[in-house]
This record gives sequence, C-alpha cells and structure tokens, in this order.
Amino acid sequence: MKPFLNNLTKWSAIAKQSFDRAAIVAKFLCLLHVTNTYIFSPTLVYGPSMLPTLNLTGDVLLSEYVSHRLGKVGPGDVVLIQSPENPRKMITKRVVAMEGETVSFLVEPTRSDRSRTVVVPKGHVWIQGDNIYASNDSRNFGPIPYGLIQGKVWCRVWPLDGFGSL
Repeated sequence: MKPFLNNLTKWSAIAKQSFDRAAIVAKFLCLLHVTNTYIFSPTLVYGPSMLPTLNLTGDVLLSEYVSHRLGKVGPGDVVLIQSPENPRKMITKRVVAMEGETVSFLVEPTRSDRSRTVVVPKGHVWIQGDNIYASNDSRNFGPIPYGLIQGKVWCRVWPLDGFGSL
C-alpha cells in the first residue's frame, strides 16, 4: 500500500506542475491576443498606392489601435482602413482632411487637370494614397466613415534600412 501512495503523490505533484505551466501559457496567449487585437500589431502592406512612402514590394509596419478610438487621428496620419468596397480587405492610406474641412483634388490625374472640391461630411475623413496616379481612395469612393479606421501606423519595422516613423 505504501508504494501506491508514493506513486500517487508523485503523479499528483506532476499534475499540479503541468496545470500551473498550462495556466501560464494560457495567460500569455490571452495577453498576446489582447495586445494584438486592441493595442498594436505588425502589419504587412504592399502595393503602389503609397509610393514613395511605402515600398511596392512590401513593408512591415507597426500599427497601434488606440489613437483612432480616442479621436487622435488627424491630417497627415497614415492609417489602416477597412476597405469600403471590400470589407475583407484592409487598405493603408493617408488622412488628408477631417470632417468639415474642404478638399480639392484632381478627378482623373492621368487624363485631365479637371479638379473638384468637396466638403467632408460629419463623422467622415478624406483619405488618399501618396501616389495619386495609382491609388484607389476617397477620390474614387468619396469620404469614408471614421468607424472604418482600424488603426494608425506608428512606424516601419521592415525593411531595416527604412526603420522608423513615417
């Protein structure tokens, strides 16, 4: 009977230690999820619309998700936006104007010099890519609701030669 109790005590200690380690891993994964979803996360962006600020072949940006919830996004900020045309797609553009501001832009920059002026309605922002010749932005789909802003780009982390704030 004595060996049985010794084995039971050993297995009990191993089970407790395993449970404690599993709890630490679970807490870490919860912290990682909260950080990645609500505070900041790395984002891979690519395409011609933000040339020359961002590379055509791709950059890894660190995006934070607090500023837009506090209303701290303004003209000049590069933001992540849920595409108004395809909700499954995330796009990266620069905020040009906020609600109540007036924006003048070229309607078709590759074809004519015809410009248009728009007042950004309440609760909306005007976004544009830095490369006006290859960007699908507010010039095409109009002002976007502020609620579609998902995050604000904080800095570029890859490639290393471009590391730093935008």
